[in-house]
Amino acid sequence: MASADLHALIAATRFGLGPRAGELQELRSDPRGALLRQLNATPSPLPADLPPSATMVAMMLEARRDKEEKPALQEHIKTLYRAEITARTKVAVMSEAPFLERLTRFWSNHFTVSGRRPLVRGMTAAFEREAIRPHITGRFSDLLLAVARHPAMLLYLDNAVSVGPQSRAGRLRNKGLNENFARETLELHTLGVDGGYTQADVEALARILTGWSIARLTDPDPGTFRFHPEIHEPGAKILLGKNYDEAGIEEGETALRALAAHPATARHIAGKLARHFIADDPPADAVAHLAAVFEAKGGDLPALMSDLVRQEWAWRKPFTKLRTPEELVVAACRATGIMPETEALLGGLRFLDQPCFFAPSPAGWPDVAAGWVSPEAVLRRAQWCESYAERLPDPPDPTLLAKEALGPALPPATAASLAASPDRRMGLALLLASPEFQRR
Repeated sequence: MASADLHALIAATRFGLGPRAGELQELRSDPRGALLRQLNATPSPLPADLPPSATMVAMMLEARRDKEEKPALQEHIKTLYRAEITARTKVAVMSEAPFLERLTRFWSNHFTVSGRRPLVRGMTAAFEREAIRPHITGRFSDLLLAVARHPAMLLYLDNAVSVGPQSRAGRLRNKGLNENFARETLELHTLGVDGGYTQADVEALARILTGWSIARLTDPDPGTFRFHPEIHEPGAKILLGKNYDEAGIEEGETALRALAAHPATARHIAGKLARHFIADDPPADAVAHLAAVFEAKGGDLPALMSDLVRQEWAWRKPFTKLRTPEELVVAACRATGIMPETEALLGGLRFLDQPCFFAPSPAGWPDVAAGWVSPEAVLRRAQWCESYAERLPDPPDPTLLAKEALGPALPPATAASLAASPDRRMGLALLLASPEFQRR
């Protein structure tokens, strides 16, 4: 396979979300340049009528105060979820800057907020829209702060109810710390599990972040981020050997920026990016290089991704990564130009065991093949491919589609199977279920 064809395929699949009609040919002349231009683009907007998270938080608080509101809220959340996932998928399928859509999903998974906790079910998509999407082309520290201030994250990991034991409210109400957010910030969001922190550091960060909560119904702008000084733990704290004097909300901002700039954070983020864009077991020198760039550029995310695009590690061979179920669905829709109706879309993602915003834990969805290749999961993928093909009213010619989707990476045996298919739907199902289409 010529290097230009290979690089076009990798740009469209590993850095993008799968090629649309004609995309491989467009990328062939300058695949790296095309990706770099996408980093300077504006992320595709989602419908303006999707409600902000603050509205959903206020509705939830009202339902807690008035139990009769709860059934209506639950029905509203179901309706909103259908609209959010339909809009999000449509943007991914139609996007002219799929690299940005991939990065949005990468960072959304890194900073997981999962609807498995009913408390945040109505605002998981808003979290991605408000905290993740606007910051993927900025600095990591700003992304981290946006996440830490977002009501969905504060509720999901309980920081909204964390009270400094020696604060005014803590002494009056005998309330205490909740360490969930601090622990996941250190283990998942910044330093990583091997980042050198201790339980004392978890407790210190939890104390530093007390007061980071949400506005109550009686406050101005209910449901938005609000710092409550009456529950903030007073006094100095020591985090990772550094002293943080009493400074209210500025304590948390300073601590989070320090964590964002920590060398362990650079290594942790570099490892995850290398795993996502290179291979499940990326080269150690690639991880070390990306970590050095992260530190040298002060966590500038476009600079980091530009460097990755320019390096050879991700371009050596195609199909080193297995597509997640959602990636498979989006790639199929981009290839055919046809998106399922909402109920079929949501049902398909549930069937494939990756419903949007329902990751099993704060660690997010797995980013290695081992997390997705059980015998049952492989069978479900094949069944979904057949079901998707069956639903299309006018399926495209699978032989032509294979050339658009896989280019010269289409194996002769697969091409022969498609040509011998008894009808287009069967051929399309075979293409989507092929090993090459299942990978990126």
